[in-house]
Amino acid sequence: MAKELSDLTKALLETTEDMHRVGMVSDETCRKITVRHLGADALPNATPISPEEIRSMREQAHLSQAALAKYLNLTTGYISQLERGTKQAKGPALVLLNVIRHKGIEVLQ
Repeated sequence: MAKELSDLTKALLETTEDMHRVGMVSDETCRKITVRHLGADALPNATPISPEEIRSMREQAHLSQAALAKYLNLTTGYISQLERGTKQAKGPALVLLNVIRHKGIEVLQ
């Protein structure tokens, strides 16, 4: 069972989240503070992504499957499997696809 956070720790975490939201605290610093006080389980997990959404993101970026595979350091066959739904993105591939979903392909260029 996790121990109860003190009022000071709660205030620190709230302030850190606010500062992160406006860009005053980096992702890395915010993550370190959060993990230290809340534990690794408190960090958000990458959201699953549907085959249709992967295809849509790729097409909106005007990329072929081969080009997207190159951006993600994956094989073209794996991208094809993701888009057909025969495989589901996991690990680093899922994280990168979530980054593209939220920030656009430009963040990888």
